[in-house]
Amino acid sequence: MYSAEKPLIDVKNLKKYFNVGKNQVLKAVDNVTFSINQGETIGVVGESGCGKTTVGRTLIRLYRPTEGEIYYNGKNINDLNKTEAKKYAKTAQMIFQDPYASLNPRMTVGDIIGEGIDIHGLYRNGDRQSRIYELLEKVGLNREHANRFPHEFSGGQRQRVGIARALAIEPEFIVCDEPISALDVSIQAQIVNLLMKLQKDMNLTYMFIAHDLSMIKHISDRIAVMYLGTIVELTNSNELYSNPIHPYTKALLSAIPIPDPKIEKSRSRILLEGDVPSPINPAPGCKFRKRCKYAMDVCEIKVPELKEVSVSHYVACHLTSR
Repeated sequence: MYSAEKPLIDVKNLKKYFNVGKNQVLKAVDNVTFSINQGETIGVVGESGCGKTTVGRTLIRLYRPTEGEIYYNGKNINDLNKTEAKKYAKTAQMIFQDPYASLNPRMTVGDIIGEGIDIHGLYRNGDRQSRIYELLEKVGLNREHANRFPHEFSGGQRQRVGIARALAIEPEFIVCDEPISALDVSIQAQIVNLLMKLQKDMNLTYMFIAHDLSMIKHISDRIAVMYLGTIVELTNSNELYSNPIHPYTKALLSAIPIPDPKIEKSRSRILLEGDVPSPINPAPGCKFRKRCKYAMDVCEIKVPELKEVSVSHYVACHLTSR
């Protein structure tokens, strides 16, 4: 589905810290490295607060990284001048989690979709309106919806408007920040299928952030599992589900319900003890060690590196180096 040649996006040692008080630093993203190939969907999963959204927002320059580099087609996006930054903003867009909060309630749907078109000067006069109608129909809405306001739509329809807005300026890369988590279950599959169709038709590249592990397998080529600001496992989706290695990944996958009551009843779920540690001034060593039954002495002092343990399967765990 995607090219394994030179990556479209290359993230190296990305860190994003926030100062939250006197001598207190929240390490939202802490030394993350990965790449995204042209036309690929990389899924990002993990518990709330693990840094998924912060990574996505940093990739589209809503946040400036504390350290690290982000290359887009070989160019560091942190070194862009004003003109280049505007061009990159056209290339990289975001679909937000809350389809209502992300839409201006005072603007009609037509104006919401057309705003990006106007900023980048892409279509003029009648072409602009035709483009808006085209986008509405592409995401499964009707052209008469252009004159309505966001509150007149259902959650699923509002998310379709958000998708149309992201597509309006013809991006190559889209960060999908939990685009289905606020929607009814019956609507979630429709939105995912729409995103997959648009990707195929428009050769889009996605970073898909989600909590739903079964849904993310359906849409993703590769999946990165994050825990407390770091990637603990990264591989293709089939490999992750058939051969999880990191203890945290195994625990997440064991929580996925199976629609066969006999199999589900006989399954043993891996329960993690304790709460997720605070990302503020974290202790040295492995961040997962206090919830891991396999923790060793080395876990207390040394941060595990993300290493390739088999072909294209990367894991950050001291167990793999034993």
